[in-house]
Amino acid sequence: MLNVIWAVIMIISVVCGIITGRISEVSYAAINGGKAAVELCISLLGSICFWSGIMKITEKCGLTALIGKLCRPLIALLFPGLKANSSAASAITMNISANLLGLGDAATPLGIEAMKCLQEINNDKSTVSNYMVTFIVMNTASIQLLPTTIAAIRAEHGAASPMDILPAVLLSSACSLIVGLLAAAIGNIRYIRKHCHGALKQPI
Repeated sequence: MLNVIWAVIMIISVVCGIITGRISEVSYAAINGGKAAVELCISLLGSICFWSGIMKITEKCGLTALIGKLCRPLIALLFPGLKANSSAASAITMNISANLLGLGDAATPLGIEAMKCLQEINNDKSTVSNYMVTFIVMNTASIQLLPTTIAAIRAEHGAASPMDILPAVLLSSACSLIVGLLAAAIGNIRYIRKHCHGALKQPI
């Protein structure tokens, strides 16, 4: 499906460029877009390697287990049935911690690791599980106690007080997280009811 969407976008871009006489700008954007994609992959590669190593170190020294114990009530509430000492729970815990601190570079590889662990325990490999849906919502609309990445960008561009956006960030991220989790919970409940109802109709 995504391949079709990207193909349609590219075709529309080329057609619009021809109609408006700006096909040269389309070519320029395509070349620069490819360059930017390669640069992004290279920059993420270093970040993923570094933070994946940090995660392994925290697992070996027991820090992940300690953080997992502190976050166990939250994990049990949002991911019922998921073992607190599992690799998936550890990765989710570390991802939540990174997002709370606003460490986007750290949250990305930790999120990838968490999704891999959740896929391993997924009964139906062809579709996402309820755990995965909930985690994606949490990872996308997470609360940031310290928006360090945004603050660093603001400071780089000359902001006098880079952290003065903190109240707005807390409010907006809290609202988005609550709405996202409610939507995910409603979707999960409807999915369970639908499949349980279908199973009851099947003859024994």
